[in-house]
Order: sequence, then structure tokens, then C-alpha cells
Amino acid sequence: MSDLHEECGVAAVYHLSGLGVSPLCPEQGPEEISRLVPRMLLDIQNRGQLAAGITTYNPRRHQLIDTYKDVGSVSEVFRLSHRGKYESLMEEYAGRAAIGHVRYATCGQDDRSYAQPFERHHIKKHKWFSFAFNGQLTNYMDLREELLDDHDNYLARESDTEVFMHQICGALARERRPRLLDLCRHFARKFDGAYSIVFLDALGNMMVARDPLGIKPLSYAVEGPLFAAASESVALLNIGFAAESIKSVPPGHAITISDGRLEIESFAPSERRAHCFFEWVYFANVASTLDGRSVYLTRKALGEELARQETVPIDDNTVVVPVPDTSKAAADAMAYALKVPCVEGLIRNRYSGRTFIEGGGDRKRKAATKYTPLREVLEGKRVFLVEDSIVRATTLHVLLQRIRQLGQPREIHVRVACPPIVSPCFYGIDMSTFSELFAQKYVSLGQSLTLEIESRMAAQLGADSLRYLPVDAIARAIGLSAGELCQACITGNYPTPCGQRLAQVALDNHRNNVTGRTYEKVGAKGQ
Repeated sequence: MSDLHEECGVAAVYHLSGLGVSPLCPEQGPEEISRLVPRMLLDIQNRGQLAAGITTYNPRRHQLIDTYKDVGSVSEVFRLSHRGKYESLMEEYAGRAAIGHVRYATCGQDDRSYAQPFERHHIKKHKWFSFAFNGQLTNYMDLREELLDDHDNYLARESDTEVFMHQICGALARERRPRLLDLCRHFARKFDGAYSIVFLDALGNMMVARDPLGIKPLSYAVEGPLFAAASESVALLNIGFAAESIKSVPPGHAITISDGRLEIESFAPSERRAHCFFEWVYFANVASTLDGRSVYLTRKALGEELARQETVPIDDNTVVVPVPDTSKAAADAMAYALKVPCVEGLIRNRYSGRTFIEGGGDRKRKAATKYTPLREVLEGKRVFLVEDSIVRATTLHVLLQRIRQLGQPREIHVRVACPPIVSPCFYGIDMSTFSELFAQKYVSLGQSLTLEIESRMAAQLGADSLRYLPVDAIARAIGLSAGELCQACITGNYPTPCGQRLAQVALDNHRNNVTGRTYEKVGAKGQ
């Protein structure tokens, strides 16, 4: 749903020495391989539109690693519409290795200092590094308090990224020059939560790692001298890697490049998997494949699940309408199974601005301009309006009013290709409180969703009916067992101890009318 805040995305490229020019980008020499990063970030722009950035490594430059970042979209930050300014940036930050990031703020503020990558200067090359990550540390406040217990320490930002940076600094300070894999082992001991990380230091060493549960996605590929990694496979596919060469980084594994040698090693046992199911339902690009499962085929299967449970009578004036854009695959599949047309009854204005940045009434006003209902498509029709999910319902409520007013359908039946979101997320999706969740007001954790409850929810939204998918439909559609997925926001069962404790804190806050993001108000211990 467009009122749900995105998370973040990471990317990395490396030209391995002594292996010639990459056939994927023959026009770019080794020292310009960094030019691929803005292109990769465009393909994962869906994961965050608040800020973007890049760090590059060039041994022929005084500034061995250098970082450029700012608030804005990838196109805005890298000046992609102004050839001269873009070329100037690419020349200034040219390098044989680079990492990049797109951000949405689940923690901290919306200014340039919070944009990633985070670079930390040091006189020792192995301690001069830059990194970026996708995820959320659920024990962030505990780690923060631990650092600040030493009164000589100081934290300038309210962000788990800064805490992450200081954990790296502390690990590097303990030994003369630890292996990059030892850094990952330190993370596994210290961190509770989700993290897919890209790391680059002033020696030209790179690390790409994924947490032991594999909560956030991370793909990589190697062809000839070119190594690349990104949050989603589509970013690798579109710079020229063959589909069969693109793989997922296994949970608890790191890919390291040191002294020009690439290795893939385990840094922590992965006793179970907990891939975020919401990646397939909403976040990921429909062209991506995550952990061997196609996002498109998953959404298609979710639409087929919707069709199987449909009970509303079908007639010649029945149409299926997707809410653009992430609902389209599910809507197409539902319509095909029901043998009714799937039509574009809503046209999205792609230049209306980012509604997730706006608060309160501004968000509602933005939502009102985001979609235009087509009366010539909707008038007099029984409409199945297919939505990928409902989180806050702000946009959907406004949208239904506009469809009634401008489209003048006979009926509107909302169909949601996801179960009700009834519990917060603490792993990188910005929905950390119970009070902001629409479904939580009607159905509690462990409570069965009845037709009577769905009827009351539909009335609140302004729909003739509302149907969600059951929880067990998710694992079937993705093709993974429920035990391999994180489904905390639809079941209340969190895959990490601090996540479960934060959920209890969030519930206590809700009961006591405490507002604000859970992980910014209290620690994981509820203190």
C-alpha cells in the first residue's frame, strides 16, 4: 500500500585485478566500474526514495575512499537529467570498487547526515572504511546505552547506523588487522535483528554479508573480473549478468574480497531461515527473484488464492481493478481465474510526490492526487479492487471515496493479497506501533478473522465488502515453508528475542497511549 514506508537497498561492484576488462561494460575501464552503481540504485529505488549515496575506492586518488550522498531520489542525487553534472560526479568519484545505498528512514531524521553510506576516516588504512546496510537492529537501544556507558563516548545521531559504525570501529580496534570475516562474527555475537551489509575500506577490501536469518534479501553475481551485489536480483540482471549467474547470498555468509581474492564463507550458523515475506508481497521489484523464488510468480499465485476464495456473484458487468503498481500481477491472475476483465480503472500520477514523507492531512491530500479513477471504465460496474496489503489504510480510504465520487461504480469489493497486518515490524519496515495498524483495531493477535469483522472493516473503509487472504496462503504462494519466513507482522511471532520483547513494549505503549516509533522511545528491555 502506498502509505507504507519503504525500507532501504544496498549495492556493490568490484573490478577484480588482473582479469582484464569486463565484457559486461567494455567501454568502462577498471577505474570507472563505479559508474555502474547509480544504474543499480535506480533498479532498487523502490526500496527507498529519501536519500542515496555512493562510496568509491581508487588507489590512484589521494582520497583513497570517498563518499558522495544527499537527500533525494537517485536521479536527483546523481544529477541523471544533467549530463554535464552527472559526468563530473562520475569522474570525481571514479573507482575500481564501490558501494551504494538508497534510504528510507525507519530510524533517525530526514537529512543528509543520516544518508548512507557512512564513512569513517582513520590514519590506518584498514580502519578507514565506509559501509551501508539494509535492515534494523532490534537491540539498537541496548547497544547505544552500552556505548554511552563510557562517558568518553559520544553519539551524534539517533540512528542504528551510527551504532553499527561504532561496533565496526570497536572490532577493528581489538586486533592489529582482523579478517573481514571476523567482523561478521562480531556482528553475529552482538546484533539482534536484520542486516544486509556492504563494506569497503581504504585498502580496497570489500565485504558483502547477510544476517544469519536472511531476513533481508541480498543477491550477487560474478562474471569474469566483475563482481556485483545488490538487495535485489533485478539490479544485477539489468547491468548485464546472465540470470543463471545471479545467486542469493546464503544467510550467515559473507563474500569478502581481500588482496584481490574473492571468497564466500560462513560466519555464523544459520539454524533457521526467516526471510521477510513482505518482500514478495510488496517491497521487491516484480522482476526480481529472491532466494530462488520469483516475485512475479508469487504475486500471481496470491491472485489465484484470492480467486479461489471469492463468493461474490460474477456477471457481465464485473471487472477487476488493480491499485497500481504492486497489485497488478495479483489482479491479473485473479481476473484470469474468475474469467472477468482486468482493467486499468485507476491511473497513477507518477509525479505527485512522495506521500510517505508527508504527515497527517498532507498525506491525505497527496493521496487524493495520486490516483485518477476512470469513469468510462468503472461506471455501473461491480469492481473487485485488488490491493497488495493494508497497513494504515490512509490512502485506501481516500481512494475509495474518489472512486465512488468520480468513477461511480455499482459496487466496490476490496480484495487484499495479504493477511491482516496486526503486529508491528522491527526489522526495517516503518510500522513500529500497534496504533497505526488499521487491522489491529478490529482483530487482535490470535483472533480469527470472521466475515462479521471483515464487514465492519469494509464499512469503515467505504467498501461493499472486504476479504483478506489467510496466513497459510503466503507460504503456499512463495513456495517456502512457514518456518522459513518471517511473518511476525501477521502472526505476532518474531524470529529474534529482542524483536519479541519490542513487540511487548509496543503493546504496552499502545495500551498506555504512548506515541512515537517504538525503538526510538524505549530500549528492547523496555527501559
